[in-house]
Formats: sequence, C-alpha cells, structure tokens
Amino acid sequence: MWREFLKFANCGALGTTAHYIVLWLLVNGGALDPVLGSAAGAVVGAGTNYFLNYHWTFGSRLPHSRTMPRFIVIAVLSLAVNTWLMALLLSYGTLHYLLAQIIATLVCLAFNYFASRFWAFQESSR
Repeated sequence: MWREFLKFANCGALGTTAHYIVLWLLVNGGALDPVLGSAAGAVVGAGTNYFLNYHWTFGSRLPHSRTMPRFIVIAVLSLAVNTWLMALLLSYGTLHYLLAQIIATLVCLAFNYFASRFWAFQESSR
C-alpha cells in the first residue's frame, strides 16, 4: 500500500503543479482573485490526477464509465474543501495565498487517496 500511496503522491504532485501554475497565472495575470483562481486550478489538477492515477497508480482495467463519475465526486468534494479552506484561511488577511493553498492541499491529500483507492478505482479482486 505504501508503494501505491507514493505513486499516488507523485501523481498528486504533478496535478498540484498544474493546479498551482494555473492559480499563479490567473492571479498574477489579474484574471481572477485567489479563491476563484484556486478553484480553476483545482479543475486542471483533477484532470491530470485522474489520467495519471487511472493508468499508473492503480493500473485500472475498469471502464471509464465506472471510474470517472466516482473520481468526479471525489474531486468535487475535494474542490469544496479546498475552496472553503482557501476562503477561510484568506479571510484573516495575514496569510499569503500560496501558503494557504499548501495547507489546503495537505488537508485534501489523505481523503483523496483513500477515496480513490477504496472507491473510485476499487476492483472486486482487492
């Protein structure tokens, strides 16, 4: 399970990188505020994570018609938690938005792994 978690964490790091790049570009480009920029980045990161986790972490043979809706539910819940935490942490006005994003990312990591492993990509043989 640890090896699988490390694969998941590596995929997550790539998805998080995509998330942070989109967040940074949207905020520093003046297109969105940090909370909305974070939400947009989370969508990009989730797409990256689905592809990588389906093929590499879990090596799923299940149809996308089964795994993708479940992954989307997990991603939406994670997006809600991430966005809520960003809004909460930034409401105090003393925390830089990137530090707030790091905290929100760490909070979502364990939930995402266990929900993905035991629900989204769960095969009957496990």
